[in-house]
Amino acid sequence: MAKQESMNLIQFQKKFQTEEACHQHLFKMKWPEGYHCPKCQHQKAYEIKTRNLPLYECTNCQHQTTVITGTIFEKTRTDLVKWFWAIYLIAQDKRGVSATYLSDELGIAYQTAWTIQHKVRKAMGERDAAYTLAGIVELDEAFFGAPTEGGKRGRGTEQTAVLVALSLDKKGCPKYLKMQVIPDVKGTTLTDFATTYIEAGSTIASDRYRSYQALAKNGFHHEAKKYDLKENPDHLKWLHTIISNAKAFIGGTYHGLDPKHLQAYLDEFCYRFNRREVKSELFNRLVHCCLSSTTITYPELVG
Repeated sequence: MAKQESMNLIQFQKKFQTEEACHQHLFKMKWPEGYHCPKCQHQKAYEIKTRNLPLYECTNCQHQTTVITGTIFEKTRTDLVKWFWAIYLIAQDKRGVSATYLSDELGIAYQTAWTIQHKVRKAMGERDAAYTLAGIVELDEAFFGAPTEGGKRGRGTEQTAVLVALSLDKKGCPKYLKMQVIPDVKGTTLTDFATTYIEAGSTIASDRYRSYQALAKNGFHHEAKKYDLKENPDHLKWLHTIISNAKAFIGGTYHGLDPKHLQAYLDEFCYRFNRREVKSELFNRLVHCCLSSTTITYPELVG
């Protein structure tokens, strides 16, 4: 994504005090070169004033639209000012914010706050799904959830399995992260993930678990080493550090997380991690994502 306008808290407060200011910001983001009819691409429209957001009717084909049509904001009953505050708070706090916090701070119902969060996470996940990892990629599975009876952890538990991939730069430092809930740790599952999210020809570093052997047969250079902190302290070091951080993020802010929604929280963690160098741009980047993602309703989320 192109560089976005940086914005600190004071700048945000000054700029988005009214519904009109928020609407104009969305208009400029959605149509940076001016109105474009989503149906025929015509560039002129009649503006029809309504109780809520202005309605734009194309002068060519009479198609009607608003700035939030086809976005996560569509059909919302929540003021844009509160939406913008929610997005700003979500974007700025690397620990994540709870629905209870948003509900209290913005004066909205808990269900509304919870739904807003999941809509934003959907936009985050869809944005990162478009990107692939390349170069040297560390790959391992992690298990999220409370320990099963007897304290058993790792492979063979009833915890939720997550495949974690981290690309490294030439100095061996973290670049970009992918985390995906998986049904099992079979070779076909691992190769499906790799072929979807990792560029062919990349070098994948893993432990010696047999399922990873399938990667070498699918266009990847595979480097397998026994995971041993004493003998190979640098092997998968960054990956396991980030897995620990992800577990702390989810456990610390979102207690009692339903496994059904785990992927959404992983998407949030990855989205923020992958943009850690452009924190001041995060609000506008996230608004842009929200304009590019279709909405999802509360019944769909809980169904």
